[in-house]
Amino acid sequence: MNFSIISSAVIGVLASASFSANADDHNKTETMVVSATRAPLQQSAVPATVTIIDGEEIRQQLSVSNSLSDILGNLLPSYSPSRQKLTSSGETLRGRTPLYLIDGVPQSNPLRNGARSGNTIDPMMIERVEVIHGASAIQGLGASGGIINIITKTAKSGTEHQVTAGVSAPTSETSEGMSYDAGYLVSHGEGQWQFVAGLHLRETGMYVDGNGELVGVDTTQGDTMDSSSEDLFGKVIYQFNSEQQLQLMVNHYQVATNGDYVTVTGDRVNGIPATSVRGEIEGEPAENEVTTVSLNFSDADWLGADLKWQLFSQDFSALYGGGRFGTFQDPAFGDDLYDQSRNDSNKLGSRVTLNWLEVANSNIDITTGLDFLRDRTYQELAQTGRKWVPETDFENWAPYLQTRLNEGPWSFSAGLRYEYGKLIVDDFTTLASYGSQDVEGGEPSFNELLTNFGVVYEFTDEWRGFVSVSEGFSMPDVGRVLRGIDQPNQSVDSFLNLQPVLTENNEVGVEYFGRDLALSISYFESDSDLGARLSPNADGIFEVNREKTEINGFELSAQYSLTQDASIGALYADNDGEFDSDDDGRVDTKLGGRNITPRRLNVFWKQSWTGMVGSRLQLNSFFDRKIYSGTEAINNFEGYSTLDFSINMLTDTAGEFTFGVENLLDEDYFTYYSQTAGNDGGNFKGRGRTLRLNWRYSF
Repeated sequence: MNFSIISSAVIGVLASASFSANADDHNKTETMVVSATRAPLQQSAVPATVTIIDGEEIRQQLSVSNSLSDILGNLLPSYSPSRQKLTSSGETLRGRTPLYLIDGVPQSNPLRNGARSGNTIDPMMIERVEVIHGASAIQGLGASGGIINIITKTAKSGTEHQVTAGVSAPTSETSEGMSYDAGYLVSHGEGQWQFVAGLHLRETGMYVDGNGELVGVDTTQGDTMDSSSEDLFGKVIYQFNSEQQLQLMVNHYQVATNGDYVTVTGDRVNGIPATSVRGEIEGEPAENEVTTVSLNFSDADWLGADLKWQLFSQDFSALYGGGRFGTFQDPAFGDDLYDQSRNDSNKLGSRVTLNWLEVANSNIDITTGLDFLRDRTYQELAQTGRKWVPETDFENWAPYLQTRLNEGPWSFSAGLRYEYGKLIVDDFTTLASYGSQDVEGGEPSFNELLTNFGVVYEFTDEWRGFVSVSEGFSMPDVGRVLRGIDQPNQSVDSFLNLQPVLTENNEVGVEYFGRDLALSISYFESDSDLGARLSPNADGIFEVNREKTEINGFELSAQYSLTQDASIGALYADNDGEFDSDDDGRVDTKLGGRNITPRRLNVFWKQSWTGMVGSRLQLNSFFDRKIYSGTEAINNFEGYSTLDFSINMLTDTAGEFTFGVENLLDEDYFTYYSQTAGNDGGNFKGRGRTLRLNWRYSF
């Protein structure tokens, strides 16, 4: 479908439409400034689909779920259904991988995607989440599906202590399924100082499916059940004067599988799920350990500009479960060798942003700056100390310029971002299973000029339409490419598959924000001439395929206030995508569940019964996706629906209690990923009916 025809038609219809409105009905509320755009923009000024998930919504979702991926899966139309595991592999936004940020610090690993980006902070430390849908380069490389910017807790004036605790259990198996969490957060703001400090601990039990059986534990990629986690968070702000501020944020997060259960392999052909039994795993349990540090300096009047300078670092270490895979075998270490991999990445970076508003008393705003990133990554086989992915350095410099023109109801934005990246790899030798190939190192570099353009038109105070064309830039999981070289006489400098992935996102949308109704409708196209699709080898270990990919989709979100105390809403998304399987320059084969989400509908009803009691009922429906035939038909998706309910009660003296029921009707289902991309050992079902009680007390 031609994007230019669609956009012209939509804009034409909107321009000719006549919306009558009474000025007394506008009742506009203040829109939130979106920091993910790196410019002081209100949500309504961004030429893209934007979702803001505030703290109240996060707490409400935590009463029926237990992770950030669950929350995103419930609240974002084109986000994949949560895998309910430690890995985020296959959890995409608009069919592509999003860039996760914590206070602007990238959590994703560009050189070797360990698929743990959604598990680097406990949700209790999050104040809100800003999501920009679609490819974007404004935050640097990695945002081919969009930007998920996690904003951490901040302090207010005075001193506040907050204690939280929670307990949950499946209704069919309470002994092994009991989960507990507890946390403490203190914040203080006085004079020139503000600080926040907190600790949150979780002990998560086993998950139970709708048939009363223990869900299979993912001993390879890692699991969130049968796990322990801790998050230690701190933020200090010093205000020099009314214009200058210094902020230090530190977050240390660690989650590890306890290793008390082993998987009983299922059978996908016969619909037999993988389950769990008590037992000792071989090797070490999977874990994730991440430390994120940022130092931010801001000056509201530096050469007439609002200056923001961020220095950051992230230490990331992920240990995966192992196996006796053929890929791990090496005669030098014996026969039937067991091993497991560890992915380590260290990032250092600098981000300088300058914003000039209404330059020379005009209607033009300018944002410019310079980004630097240095990523050092390697992957080793932890039991034998062999390097699977050689130590690889990536240096990235990116100056950028963004301009905005506000003229009456029109808002135009355009920008350029120049990406220079250099990869530094020494000579290395691949594993014995790849033929112990000696690969000549090198320092290949890339140069890309990325553009974006957007138009926003406000038809009335309630209606707006937008069109945008933006490009994103990411690396094709260099580690997977390098470690899989199985041909002699290869050189890093000449290896084609190291070329970056460029994604162009075209989008047209219409939004309405009235007194009782909020409505957003958008259509997008996301194309890559040289994508990076993953497919498993004989061992189930994924390799990178560089192919042309085209993805398109439709999103709708709506919320209507029935009364002052009651509202209903709906989220709908329908995505599709294809790739070029025969390298003839034309897409011809449907993308599977590792990329494309199923067509889905989420409807909800929120009710405030009194000033102290409120509830939410939500239905998540995922529809069938039948794209395969023959022996591949096993990867088709049979849809399912789950119903969740939560109620929160605020008391005068005892704090706030939230009671939730996930999967209220105890639906028995296989997860989307298990059906579309799993194997016998990963043929996992989803959680059955689970009760949760959370308590929060502030003083």
